[in-house]
Amino acid sequence: MKKIFLPKFSLAILIITSMVLSLTACSADTNTSSDTTGAAAEAIEITAESTSAPETTGIAAEATAATEKTPIRIAALKGPTGIGLVNMMAGQDAGTTLNDYSFSLSGSPDDIVAQLSSGEADIAALPTNLAAVLYQKTNKSIQVIAVNTLGVLYILEKGDEVHSMADLSGRELSATGQASVPEYVLNDLLVKSEISESVTVSYKAEHAELATLAAAGEVDLVMLPEPFVTTVLQKNPDYRIALNLTDEWQKIYEDTSGSELAMGCLVVTKEFAAAYPDAMASFMTEYEASTESVNADPAAAGILVAQYGIMADSVLAEKSIPNCNIVMIQGTPMKDILSSFYKILMEANPKSIGGMLPDSEFYWTL
Repeated sequence: MKKIFLPKFSLAILIITSMVLSLTACSADTNTSSDTTGAAAEAIEITAESTSAPETTGIAAEATAATEKTPIRIAALKGPTGIGLVNMMAGQDAGTTLNDYSFSLSGSPDDIVAQLSSGEADIAALPTNLAAVLYQKTNKSIQVIAVNTLGVLYILEKGDEVHSMADLSGRELSATGQASVPEYVLNDLLVKSEISESVTVSYKAEHAELATLAAAGEVDLVMLPEPFVTTVLQKNPDYRIALNLTDEWQKIYEDTSGSELAMGCLVVTKEFAAAYPDAMASFMTEYEASTESVNADPAAAGILVAQYGIMADSVLAEKSIPNCNIVMIQGTPMKDILSSFYKILMEANPKSIGGMLPDSEFYWTL
């Protein structure tokens, strides 16, 4: 993991030069190091020396300010789990962020896992069950820092017969998300509604594939996440939202403490969180502000979503954002929501969360 710091000899030269030659322009170089202990300690030393030095102005001040920004590499999925980042992306381009962010977007959760496992990402947005699995498989080297996406699953019907889970009985439902949160959530809802034996579920490999079939009117009943729900509704007016699975989940688990359909989350490598607590605090602040802006102004957010390649169509993004349940839930509320959700997934399928419930070290808090 690289740290950026200002060598001590360069700063000393700047200070001496500014005291002797008032008309001399000063400059400072920056170096990089992969040393996770010595480099960090030296960077702290330099910061302390900078604050005790005589007045630092001009180019030297700009160089000092640059060292205060911590580089943070962020990996995210295209779609709802990545939408909350768009205002931070815009801020990074404008040079107004508190940290120095770089972003990597992917269409596959496997790519995110690879980046975290190989040390190519410090923070990542990914499905909640995958975070628990990764925690177990990487010897507890990551921590969850926030829930960033709640329920995004909907059942669409070409017709007007389905108004409750019970109405799915005897029907064939086409769906996506097999072996991931959508399947586990759907199975649990069908079991709790006592209709699991009477509903035939056919899974398609890709969201886009099923959305295309629905848009062409080739299937009557589908389960899809946003933004594919909005895509189908735009292309085929014969469809309507029959069931919001977030609402159905809460009906069943309304008496369960912290019950929420938590679909997406943010994780950080344990090494990074321990080394940069101040950068983590500023990241959390900026991410929360970004999500608030997304929800407050979907039109502006939609433009950014398309600009940064999270979704292809800005109008589609704008219309889907209200149904994406983009949030920033951290601290104790985050732990309550996820621990409750993981218990449900554990009962449904232990493999879905890596075979065991995450322990308390999994949850990072400021």
